[in-house]
Amino acid sequence: MTNEQQEYFTSSEPEKIAFKTRLKLAGEAIIEQRVKAAQALINNAQEAANNEEKSSAGDKYETARAMNQLETEMHSKQLAQQLRELALLHDIKADVIYREATSGACIECAETIFFIAAGLGKQIIDGKVIFFLSPHAPLAKTLLHKKTGDQFVFNGAETKIVGVY
Repeated sequence: MTNEQQEYFTSSEPEKIAFKTRLKLAGEAIIEQRVKAAQALINNAQEAANNEEKSSAGDKYETARAMNQLETEMHSKQLAQQLRELALLHDIKADVIYREATSGACIECAETIFFIAAGLGKQIIDGKVIFFLSPHAPLAKTLLHKKTGDQFVFNGAETKIVGVY
């Protein structure tokens, strides 16, 4: 364990709450960026469909419109998923110190911190590797109700929990 990690593990409850609040805000910013990107892609696909001129080859026109429609549907599903993740994140109580892994908890291990909040995957926040997990993710379910000192398998290795808050 590095000095930085050791220093972090001994931080006070207000510092832990401040860290979780930064995680929540960073997660919201990531999702909001993804929402804007999905909306732009939907608008672009819709605009392309609207601008498609009917050519003498009717099949080409119909194929292009169908492709644009499929693209719009795909981006709409992505947008809906991002909005669900944002709703999950909004419901997280970052100002609570948890004693066991649950939605809204940070789970610290020797090399990694897991934040059960929204499925954003691996992110670097404050120079630390954070795995944002959806509460519905298999790993989050594995972690559920685990406490400091408990162990679990992550990436094929036995991993010990050094802190939950």
